[in-house]
Amino acid sequence: MTKESTFDIVSKVDTQEVANALNQASKEIAQRYDFKGTGASVEQSGELIVVTANAEERVKAANDVLESKLIKRGISLKSYEPSEPKQSGKTYRIEGQIKEGIDQATAKKITKMIRDEGPKSVKAQIQGDELRVSSKSRDDLQAVITMLKDFEDTDLQFINMR
Repeated sequence: MTKESTFDIVSKVDTQEVANALNQASKEIAQRYDFKGTGASVEQSGELIVVTANAEERVKAANDVLESKLIKRGISLKSYEPSEPKQSGKTYRIEGQIKEGIDQATAKKITKMIRDEGPKSVKAQIQGDELRVSSKSRDDLQAVITMLKDFEDTDLQFINMR
């Protein structure tokens, strides 16, 4: 009797790399000439990443600097959700958040996609904020991984291949 092979689908972000990207972005903003006198800053307060500046264009530019640092650190922009620039007093703010875990709606979307488009022998189960995919054929599991590589909603990682 053949044993079932499984793997888990998760969405995790290395928080140390996020902290490094924030640090690099704030250093670059402090040193760049085009940000002098604009009050531009990038900081983390709890779960939120707050980008501030005194003009809407400057806050968008500071957010672009942050996004480029996140990319250089290997963090997908699918995991970073910035808000639209909002004016608060004389400054503009962008509040962003790093998404971790797979929410229920996205998990259901992934399982439906596996059921409809994947090989018939593959089963997917939702387990909290991750998914367990199982099949008797490792080739079918590889096909599912290939199919989900460019999933548009969330940055996915495939772990615990057994």
